Amino acid sequence: MDAPRTLQEAILYFDDYANCHAAVLAVRWPDGVVKCPRCGSKRVSYLANARVWKCYEKHPLAKFSLKVGTVFEDSPLPLQKWLPALWLLTTCRNGISSYELGRALHVTQKTAWFMLARLRLALQAKGGGRLAGEIEADETYIGGKARNMHAGKRKRLNMKRGRSIAGKVAVMGLLERHGKDGRSRVRTEILDSLRKRTVQGHVRAHVETGATLHTDSYSSYEGLAAEYNHNVIDHAECYVNGNVHTNGMENFWSLLKRAIKGTYVSVEPFHLFRYLDEQCFRFNERGGSDQSRFLLALCGVVNKRLTYNALIGSELPQTC
Repeated sequence: MDAPRTLQEAILYFDDYANCHAAVLAVRWPDGVVKCPRCGSKRVSYLANARVWKCYEKHPLAKFSLKVGTVFEDSPLPLQKWLPALWLLTTCRNGISSYELGRALHVTQKTAWFMLARLRLALQAKGGGRLAGEIEADETYIGGKARNMHAGKRKRLNMKRGRSIAGKVAVMGLLERHGKDGRSRVRTEILDSLRKRTVQGHVRAHVETGATLHTDSYSSYEGLAAEYNHNVIDHAECYVNGNVHTNGMENFWSLLKRAIKGTYVSVEPFHLFRYLDEQCFRFNERGGSDQSRFLLALCGVVNKRLTYNALIGSELPQTC
């Protein structure tokens, strides 16, 4: 069978370990030369029965598997479960919950939750330089409504039943209209506040000087006209004035909040950045096929690692 293009083909294709091995091998060592991840030596041999390599340099842990040096490291789950999970995460428009993934792969919900957290690490975008051209900047708050929370949690967060931002997380988004591939691309950043100094600092860090910047009338954007062609749309009057609007970012916030409300239901603030990475990846790569998104995500599994203790905050994340 050729490389899969649909979910049905992916399930059948990755049910064969040989196909999983070949797919991960191609992104782990693109030049085809297997090297020891611990010392970099090429003096290795493959032990087919054990499905591991052995390094002949003198150092501890001479044997290593295909998972070492990837987000799959130290996982007892086979690649036949990991790769279909990655396919589902990158192709389901509104994401996939840990309960749904657990049922699909016949693993526990806790295991599926840990798998998804690891795979989201593979979806993190690299820097990519500063945005240019026409940029939309907007901000929003992510969090549950007080009336839907347990009384104990509402009390802990000091929330009232009315409209309140207590317990919510401020998120800023920057959208570059019609990028190099003709499609808009978005970046998000979690903010510790929405004060002018914080908001404008992120704008300057991600947007080239001289770009055209479209924002709403929020006061934290005041003062950017000296560095950017700053256009303001006052939502108290209208939402679109010719080419001046922030509807692209509003569209992204709508997609993000529908995914959180409809699929994930409850997201803790200290894990929110993982879900932002996931949504940004699917949005930015929406023009490609399911196969291209999967392959791009698979390339991101290398040199990244997330342990369970790091995920729950008991230790700092590790880097390979």
